[in-house]
Amino acid sequence: MARILIVDDSPSQLLVLKRIVEGQGHEVITAEDGQQGVDMAKKHIPDLILMDVVMPNLNGFQATRTISREKTTSHIPVILVTTKDQETDRVWGLRQGAKGYITKPVNEGMLVKAIQEHLPR
Repeated sequence: MARILIVDDSPSQLLVLKRIVEGQGHEVITAEDGQQGVDMAKKHIPDLILMDVVMPNLNGFQATRTISREKTTSHIPVILVTTKDQETDRVWGLRQGAKGYITKPVNEGMLVKAIQEHLPR
């Protein structure tokens, strides 16, 4: 069982993602914006982070960049889960340090596969 941080400002999206992740037997912690996501990543050191992009305060690209460059959190894989479906967004997200990129609405099978691929062994 892994500890997975889900960062999303939409309560309904948090609920959907949490249901999928917990259904796979993982522990879930949540954050409601990018800054809170960075803080929770530093505090809890999760095994993986699912990160929305469009959020107040610190967006998901900024939060991912912060997490991937911070010494204590740089080892944590981040998968961006977002409505931003342009190729330029995907490329930019990966340049910020994300290890994966999934567009909403989330396909449960694709999400489960991405989580399994990016969890540390």
